[in-house]
Amino acid sequence: MANHKSSLKRIRQTEARRLHNRYYAKSARNAVRDLRATTEKSAAVAMLPKVASMLDKLAKRHIIHKNKAANLKSSLAIYINKLA
Repeated sequence: MANHKSSLKRIRQTEARRLHNRYYAKSARNAVRDLRATTEKSAAVAMLPKVASMLDKLAKRHIIHKNKAANLKSSLAIYINKLA
């Protein structure tokens, strides 16, 4: 166990941030999953800007890597373009 006051505070802060980041990353994963499950093109096109914005925000805050966000957005766009 930590002995310094500052390290005890750091442990508390880290845990709070971890839970916060995990919540938003999980929300984004669910949004991506919902978009991939959509088979209707009009609904998917309407969902894409919201999901892309969510991924960009996560990348901006370093919750996910910027390249991962770019790869997800690209694969989702490809998926939507293939829908008839």
